[in-house]
Amino acid sequence: MEEKDIINEEIKNEAVEEKLEPQQKENKKKKNKKEQEIEKLNEEIKELNDKYLRTLAEMENFKKRIQQERIQERKYASSQFATQLLIPFDQLDKIVDYPTDNELLKNYLIGFKMIRDQFVQIFEQEGIKEIKALGEMFDANLHHAVEKGNDSEKPNGVILEVFQKGYHYKDRILRPAMVKVNEWSDNNGENK
Repeated sequence: MEEKDIINEEIKNEAVEEKLEPQQKENKKKKNKKEQEIEKLNEEIKELNDKYLRTLAEMENFKKRIQQERIQERKYASSQFATQLLIPFDQLDKIVDYPTDNELLKNYLIGFKMIRDQFVQIFEQEGIKEIKALGEMFDANLHHAVEKGNDSEKPNGVILEVFQKGYHYKDRILRPAMVKVNEWSDNNGENK
């Protein structure tokens, strides 16, 4: 009987295996499906994380740009005021250099020169500096040529006369200098 029992046992095992196979196949399919879903979710997580990091970086760049703009705004806040103040200062500068023989007027002019010197000192403290022009080579970034001159004793491009002084405000040009530039030619003794 032992042989019969063994055969019966094998038959039972085969029957059980046959019943289990479809279930195992179905479990494998479910497992594969779950693995695919997990992979898909992991891809989504990576994508969302990437988007998050990009957005975070953009936000940091935006904050830095706004901060830099605020600094620049504060740094140059009074540039418009300085520009307007230069107009009466130019007039004062011209008046104090006015030649006269009248002693009373000379005394007044000495007082005005002191006031002008105080203005210059305050300008320098606030970052307003005069652009050097007379005798310098013409630079289109600093000077505005309004007239040409003909002096064969001086090289071409040298500034002969300053009509209106130019100024820097910190590291920007507040107003370019209005100048007369030397321009001449040796051709036939004629000027350009």
